[in-house]
Amino acid sequence: MAKALITGVTGQDGSYLAEFLLSKGYKVFGVVRRSSTENFERIEHLKGKIKLLQADLLDQLSLISAIEQAEPDEVYNLAAQSFVPTSWAQPVLTGEFDALGVTKILEAIRQVNKTIRFYQASSSEMFGKVRQTPQNEQTPFYPRSPYGVAKVYGHWITVNYRESYDIFACSGILFNHESPRRGKEFVSRKITDGVARIKQGLSDTLHLGNMSAKRDWGYAGDYVKAMWLMLQAKEPQDFVIATGRMHSVEDLAHIAFERAGLHWKDHVKIDQALVRPAEVDHLLGNASLAKTVLGWEPETSFEDMIKLMVDADVERVERAQRMQRAVAGL
Repeated sequence: MAKALITGVTGQDGSYLAEFLLSKGYKVFGVVRRSSTENFERIEHLKGKIKLLQADLLDQLSLISAIEQAEPDEVYNLAAQSFVPTSWAQPVLTGEFDALGVTKILEAIRQVNKTIRFYQASSSEMFGKVRQTPQNEQTPFYPRSPYGVAKVYGHWITVNYRESYDIFACSGILFNHESPRRGKEFVSRKITDGVARIKQGLSDTLHLGNMSAKRDWGYAGDYVKAMWLMLQAKEPQDFVIATGRMHSVEDLAHIAFERAGLHWKDHVKIDQALVRPAEVDHLLGNASLAKTVLGWEPETSFEDMIKLMVDADVERVERAQRMQRAVAGL
């Protein structure tokens, strides 16, 4: 039985990856940080199916211990400070997790077992002020946030360990990918959650920033398969994972509100405080290398993904309201 260790297992990508690896017959270990409050909502349905180990990207010894306990064939580093706006408020913390944290886990692999295959979650935010469109594996990086800068370090240290120590280490340069499990602080989920609340009469207004910003948005459930495929390849290399289609925040809002029988212009208010200090206007990926080498292609359309998210949020809000009414009736 193949064994995998996932950092960030409680996040969106970590939960989908754990599900996918279990379907492939893996024994799955997840790394969680010691905390006084636990947030295992996304992996609640996986209890008893995966084994959780306590470790922290800021603590070298805990990572070594986790790898020694799990004895994994593959390590997927999905843990990060992943919200771009927070990286301006907490640039040092972002660098510690998203840059130095990658070094620490690579160093743990080097010390414990160099035959472990390693996946690093890179980001399209590394392209930032893009030098060419669409972006591929050869496009120069020009990050426009502390998050993007830290991810560039994480990306290149992964390349460095691959070339210096002959470790099977690769990075997936994933463009934006969403799902019903996306955090509410991200614009896609902020919109679909806002739509659900407005639909149920709990709110009337949704505050958003730059409506013209464009992204290449895909479905997280499709993208975790690409992560796995990278570690099954004959040789380690880095891949752009994207849909090759670009949509604006306005497009996203239009589809989401329309799904609920509403019109976005009736409810959205532009808030300049939500505009980034240095905006990334257009990101569009070219995943032709992943298609050729890995045989990977996205399966879920942008429109279907947004509808799936709206439906899930509407159902969630309705369920919460039913529970409140039931409690009030007791």
